[in-house]
Amino acid sequence: MLVLGTVLGLVGAGMLSGGTALAVATAAQGNDGYFTSQAETFTTDSVAITSPSFDIGRDFDVPTGVGFDLATLRLQASNVATDRDVFIGIAPRADVDAYLADVNHSELRDVQTSPFRVDYLDVPGTQTPPAPADQTFWTESAAGSGPQEIIWKPAAGDWSVVVMNADARPGIAVNLAAGIQTDLLGPISMGLVLGGGILFLLGVLLVVFGAVGLGRRLTPTPGAPGAPGAFGDAGTPMQPPAFGRVDATGSVTPQRVARAATARQASVLVPSDSIKPVYRAVLTGHLDPVLSRGLWLIKWLLAVPHFVVLAGLWFAFLVTTVVAAFAILFTGRYPRSIFHFNVGVLRWSWRVSFYAYSAFGTDRYPPFTLARTDYPADFDVEYPERLSRGLVLVKSWLLAIPHLVLLTVLVGGGAAGAHPWRGDGGAGAGGTDGVSLLGILVVVAGVILLFTGRYQRPLFDVILGVNRWVFRVVTYTALLRDEYPPFRLDQGPTEPATETVAKTSAGSTP
Repeated sequence: MLVLGTVLGLVGAGMLSGGTALAVATAAQGNDGYFTSQAETFTTDSVAITSPSFDIGRDFDVPTGVGFDLATLRLQASNVATDRDVFIGIAPRADVDAYLADVNHSELRDVQTSPFRVDYLDVPGTQTPPAPADQTFWTESAAGSGPQEIIWKPAAGDWSVVVMNADARPGIAVNLAAGIQTDLLGPISMGLVLGGGILFLLGVLLVVFGAVGLGRRLTPTPGAPGAPGAFGDAGTPMQPPAFGRVDATGSVTPQRVARAATARQASVLVPSDSIKPVYRAVLTGHLDPVLSRGLWLIKWLLAVPHFVVLAGLWFAFLVTTVVAAFAILFTGRYPRSIFHFNVGVLRWSWRVSFYAYSAFGTDRYPPFTLARTDYPADFDVEYPERLSRGLVLVKSWLLAIPHLVLLTVLVGGGAAGAHPWRGDGGAGAGGTDGVSLLGILVVVAGVILLFTGRYQRPLFDVILGVNRWVFRVVTYTALLRDEYPPFRLDQGPTEPATETVAKTSAGSTP
């Protein structure tokens, strides 16, 4: 349901945008009902200016001359020299070629509007043609002093437009403008808006049901006590499962041994019931003891499958956040299943960014799951039993402005809204948002790793602190918590605690 809803929602949103744009364009038509281009000056030393041939209906074997009552074309021309008459006409291409045989003329090849520039194909010739107005093959034509115009309903055939001096003398300088009128834009825009609205609504419903179903599967399970890093359903901090992995022979890798020792030490020194974290959104990231020197250069490419999936998940995240906002406004509660789904999206985003571009902290490929795993990077938020109904109206845009301004400097433009999931290299590779502090730090860490084979721990701690600040602000702007994020750069792989009570079992050794 989530995948299908995301596809339908995106298609519906595109149709809505296109239909709205067409409706605005239809309303913006001139008083005469035409969309008219700005008049531009076309000059050449030849006898005539011709358009490239344009086929209508011939690819579908429509007989020549059969009209299409879909649109009306209007061409307007006036001679720059007011003492000279201008001619404009449209005729079958074969007749135009016969009329201008061995006549020096210029065929339009390309017209650029900003800045205005015209490219011609010069066709040489020595003959002087008779006055164009005396010819009988023109389908539509006009000649005379002052502005002249022709109105033509397109028909099947191979056509060409010709502009000349009325006396067929060489040297042309004319002002030209084109316009088109159609009655189809109104019905098309209405159909796009209605169809897009239905698809979008259906997509939103499927996304919400899919997110609710996934969220119900993400109910936190108790874990081993230890350093702060995640919350249970009642808000009790939990230690993520032991990090690391088993190699192909079944032996425990050095990463698992090191992290297991750290977890055991933390479980003795800081029991879970004695920890009160600084903020109720907890981000952790454990640096691999050994990292590849050059793998970080292509991690963004390896993570492309995650970026594709996250694009859909973040569409669902935006939809479910809006749904949650209304639920909070009327009930004061964040729907629990939607809450766990949205936290799962943030968790997945953090794992990918930790791997691919915003930390390079592990070479272990991120898992494709919203749930908590033994991955070296983790994120969790304590579920709030009650939320302010009034704050939901101002948290995301007004109250978060100071943080958003600071994060623009730290991680680039659109920090709080884009950084956790974007796949363009973001802060880790100097993306399109310009230079940022986090981007510089991550690139410097990567270069040092490339040449020395070591990741500088102080640099890693600062990088984790910046990412932690970002995800706290995202948590607040996504309405997951009411507590205002602190203006703090809490560094290191784990969250600091504001209140700890050391409890060491008798006879135990840290």
